[in-house]
Amino acid sequence: MPSTVTAVRHGQSESNAAFDEALSKGVGIALTRPDGGVSLSPLGREQATELGRRLAGEDPPDLVLCSPYLRAVQTWELVAAELDASPEVRLDARFGDHEMGEWSGMNMAAIRERFPEESENLRSRMFAGWSPPGGESFPDVADRLREALEESRAEHTGSRVLIVAHDSVVLILRHVIEGVPMNALEEFIPVRNASVSVWRDSKAEVFNDTGHLRRTSF
Repeated sequence: MPSTVTAVRHGQSESNAAFDEALSKGVGIALTRPDGGVSLSPLGREQATELGRRLAGEDPPDLVLCSPYLRAVQTWELVAAELDASPEVRLDARFGDHEMGEWSGMNMAAIRERFPEESENLRSRMFAGWSPPGGESFPDVADRLREALEESRAEHTGSRVLIVAHDSVVLILRHVIEGVPMNALEEFIPVRNASVSVWRDSKAEVFNDTGHLRRTSF
């Protein structure tokens, strides 16, 4: 593996904000905007800048692997504005968010309303290999992350890698890098917006840390 892998989740997105508001009202919501085109909220931009200030105080990355989703790209741009270094940056679809297929854009309340039988025990079933219609299971996500990290190991052994991605990606890296059993990952949920997780020599030093943020969100 690279000597250090730092993984950050994007700042709060407009979808995250809409889901939080719907949750507070106890209602279901289904967004129609394509997931990859969802941008950061004003809070998310603030969080990304604070994330950049934190990372500016650490050793700069040699390589940045960024999800091509707009909210992740925007997060990296705001982080980069705070850094003195100019690392190599690659947009890699393998670091994209967990694909929910026909359930994309729905919060849990909407999923339960529309798919009451299938939504039962949703989270545990995905860890076990089940996927929503047209979507991915968590083992599917692990497979693409493992492939991408194998490539980075071949090219960047001993280097510092920064991954800018999504909650599912950061979570499943615990399985891919450390070997944490898939069925044990649920205890690490939720991975918060603009959180920092660090693995050094394949061991977690920090996970889901948001101490640099004035305001946190899911």
